[in-house]
Amino acid sequence: MSEVGLREVRQNAGALVRRAQAGERVTITVAGRPAAVLGPVSPRAWRKWDDLAGVFDQPTDPGWTADLRAERSGGQDG
Repeated sequence: MSEVGLREVRQNAGALVRRAQAGERVTITVAGRPAAVLGPVSPRAWRKWDDLAGVFDQPTDPGWTADLRAERSGGQDG
C-alpha cells in the first residue's frame, strides 16, 4: 500500500481514484501521519436463498401471536 500526502491528493485526485478502481489501496497522510485509506469498493454479491434460509429457520416467539392481536386491536403496553 502506497502513501500520498494531502497536497498530492488535491493535485492528482483523478489519478488516485483510478488507481483505487484498479484495486490499489492508498494511504492518505496529513502532516506525515496516516489519516485515511482510499481503496476499491467491494463488489456486491447476490446471495442464494439456500445460503440465508437458516437465518429465517428459527423458532417463533411464543408470544408473537398474542402481541400481534393486541397491536391490531389497538392495545397498549403497560
